[in-house]
Amino acid sequence: MVLKERMDGLLGAAVERGDVPGVVAVVVDRKGVLYEGAFGKRNLTTGAPMTPDTVCWIASMTKAITGACTMQLVEQGKLDLDAPAEQWVPMLKEAQVLEGWDDEGKPKLRPPTRPITLRQLLTHTAGFSYEFWNADILRYQEVMGMPNIASGKIAALKTPLLFDPGERWEYGISIDFAGLAVEAVSGKKLSAYMQDHLLSPLGMNDTAFKIRSDMRARLATIHARGEDGALTPIEFELPQDPEFDLGGGGLYGTAGDYARFVRMVLNRGELDGVRVLDAETVDLMCQNAIGDLRVTPMKTVMPQFSNDAEFFPGLPKGWGVTWQVNLEPAPTGRSAGSLQWAGIANSYFWIDPVRGIGGVYMTQILPFADTKSLPLFEAFETEVYRALG
Repeated sequence: MVLKERMDGLLGAAVERGDVPGVVAVVVDRKGVLYEGAFGKRNLTTGAPMTPDTVCWIASMTKAITGACTMQLVEQGKLDLDAPAEQWVPMLKEAQVLEGWDDEGKPKLRPPTRPITLRQLLTHTAGFSYEFWNADILRYQEVMGMPNIASGKIAALKTPLLFDPGERWEYGISIDFAGLAVEAVSGKKLSAYMQDHLLSPLGMNDTAFKIRSDMRARLATIHARGEDGALTPIEFELPQDPEFDLGGGGLYGTAGDYARFVRMVLNRGELDGVRVLDAETVDLMCQNAIGDLRVTPMKTVMPQFSNDAEFFPGLPKGWGVTWQVNLEPAPTGRSAGSLQWAGIANSYFWIDPVRGIGGVYMTQILPFADTKSLPLFEAFETEVYRALG
């Protein structure tokens, strides 16, 4: 009761202030749902209410689900974390390292010193980046006339590496290649494999790459935050017939569905008697997998899509498969060794295996790391730990 009162008060007040158009939040432990609430509007123009079953673009929260699919196939011996990934995704043989620009403004490229492994793809140490947070990638796309990743076109994956594989952490398109590896060894599209082997077994019935008609009826609109702080509904939707399923950011889903995925992780691969991953595999996924490398701040080069972004500045952060791992206790109350990530439209989750709790929070706002929504997520998490004691 204390948890419900605090969460309802916090989230309801934020909507009343106009900080966010609408928000859905869920708190779970290993046994079930501790809290679920929805406040505000799916669309400020139409006035459609935000409800617990509202469908959101979960964007990069897709990565952890694609990572789980990948690890299922690692368990089966069909994929190998430390083998060159080009054997499953031949396009990776073409990857070149960008060394700079010549006098004519053309990119200077060289072959990498070593092949890219599946582990490097899953941990963002392969050398790929995103145009949102790297000026060289944005420039390369413009110079070479390339589509962006949201286009759903295979050509969008042909951006260069920024460094030799394994040298540092850089957030980027790597998980999309992991999704292609899943397709190569399973013989199915990523969407079909994911549906058959993860989403359906976990009862995540409102999560999909393609928006069904019943999902569209509950779809939240993305709102853009203007320089004056005002929120305006915008038309944005990923292509519904893309050339490939975006394993790095293509899913639409509900907070309740994602909370089931969180509970599966808390239960080390099992949910409601259904096992989708071995316990030892989940343990491996939850460990820091990048050694002495560290997650670094993401500095925006496209402010319409993202602000500068970093969770818990000043704290050391590693990366698992495929989420951030905070290596020290967080100021919100989260334990060391907890997991988290987010979607660019300001959806967020965390998983605390030590305390056995996790949370999912969804708004639909651009740019990422929104000045109102991100602090609200952090306040939500903090209040969860205070209420649970």
